[in-house]
Amino acid sequence: MTVHHAVEITLTRPATDGELRRAGRIVALASNTDHTRLLIVQRAKTPGRALRAVRHRLNAALPIDVVTTHYPDRQGCVLVNFALSHEARTIIHRAAAAGGQRPRDFLSQTVTDAVARHQEERARRLTTHLNGLLDQHTAEELLLGAASMLLSHRTCLPSSKSSASPS
Repeated sequence: MTVHHAVEITLTRPATDGELRRAGRIVALASNTDHTRLLIVQRAKTPGRALRAVRHRLNAALPIDVVTTHYPDRQGCVLVNFALSHEARTIIHRAAAAGGQRPRDFLSQTVTDAVARHQEERARRLTTHLNGLLDQHTAEELLLGAASMLLSHRTCLPSSKSSASPS
């Protein structure tokens, strides 16, 4: 069954007006204000096929870095599609073979582990900063200040899961 998938494109640099016009003739798209991220809707049977179709259709028109599904799937994962050099593919294939894995599984696990390490490091830094603030303020003052700031900025928390898939 063919359905529509929301796909986000991250560019290596801001797209020029000409590049956006050319891409707009190929697919309907929405751009952020600095022209570094685009959102499109792609018909495909699966999210993976949608990502591959977008890259195939727009790779020559835009400086594409990464293509991702815009919404997480039922497991909370976002599919990622990026182009790899021949050398990178060779390294991934060797590392996967050494671990008895498929290259796709090896890359997915490597990216997932890197994201988890990054999130853990951010959490450690936040805890360190909060402990420093607690040395100077009461917990109530800190909580009130954080709540006030979050309400005024209407901050949205990011999704915590991801999945990778080479193009």
